[in-house]
Amino acid sequence: MANYLDDDQRNALAGLRRTWTWRSEWPTWLLIAVIYGGWFGVALHARQLGLPIALGVLAVLSAWYMSLQHELLHGHPTRSSSINALFGIAPLAVWFPYGVYRDSHLRHHDDPLLTHPGFDPESFFVAPHAWRQNGRVMRALLTARNTFVGRIVIGPAFSIAALVSDAIDNIARGNLSDVPVWIIHGVTLAALVYWLDTRCGITPWLFIGVVGYGALALGSVRSFHEHRAADAYEHRSVINEAALPWRLLFLNNNYHVVHHDLPYVPWFALRRVYETSRQQYIERSGGFLVKGYSEWLRLYAFAPVASPVNGDLSDLIQSNPPASDSFAGKLRVKFMVVVRRGELHEADLHATAERQTARQAL
Repeated sequence: MANYLDDDQRNALAGLRRTWTWRSEWPTWLLIAVIYGGWFGVALHARQLGLPIALGVLAVLSAWYMSLQHELLHGHPTRSSSINALFGIAPLAVWFPYGVYRDSHLRHHDDPLLTHPGFDPESFFVAPHAWRQNGRVMRALLTARNTFVGRIVIGPAFSIAALVSDAIDNIARGNLSDVPVWIIHGVTLAALVYWLDTRCGITPWLFIGVVGYGALALGSVRSFHEHRAADAYEHRSVINEAALPWRLLFLNNNYHVVHHDLPYVPWFALRRVYETSRQQYIERSGGFLVKGYSEWLRLYAFAPVASPVNGDLSDLIQSNPPASDSFAGKLRVKFMVVVRRGELHEADLHATAERQTARQAL
């Protein structure tokens, strides 16, 4: 469902949809050719390039491929979901079967339920009761996942564990709808692994552990605080004014509030749509604007950007003081708290003061 800013934007987008670029989607067709050609070209020349370089480039291309899969499931470059699926079914990024990812991500686009654990399959928050049931180690890991470094290092492991857990739970409940998807994924992955091992000299463990995990780690850069907890769902999606390499890798999905408002808009038009109405989108997002991923890294490399608990900070603060305690008076972090009336405030606070502020706000 499209959410237009106003009738002027609706009419402008209707005009863009009649242009040759939009109707033909030639940028997306070119992207498909570049990603597939680049991926298999690098794999075939892995020995000549050297495994460290080849594996690194393959990880980047696999992360780019995941961005392409995101475009495919949103109806690009064709209106046929079956044809689009043919371009997204290859297990170049190892872990997520295209059909499972497609269904999960489309549920994520139920915007009023964004960030709510149990409803939003891409939420990085947990419910208060789940937090209380977890032990200290899991609480520490969930907190670390909300740091920039933690999201990259352990975030993929959480995603893989959730994927496997959901698959097992579905089978246990007698829901076998995803079984054919998993079988196809397993067969194609086995064939790809065999080809890489025998033809390219890339062993299964290097492909799965380095390329597959590395691609998820790169994708985790984009997902870091992509959504925040807020009363108004329009305020939950970020605007990240990232540099060109990141915009290209993530296919402009960094303009995330625009994507959630207009999920049918292709990747190559998102930046133009955003820049045409920049101030309106900043206001619509409740000022949820960040000046690139380096800002996230600078502010939250080892400090949690938000509580892992959806709508409740008290257990986190009282039971698991953040690691920044040992740097009291030295580390300055930007901490976001939710006050009773649901407004979001940001303050530049000393690490020793931020917990007291949060307690007062609660």
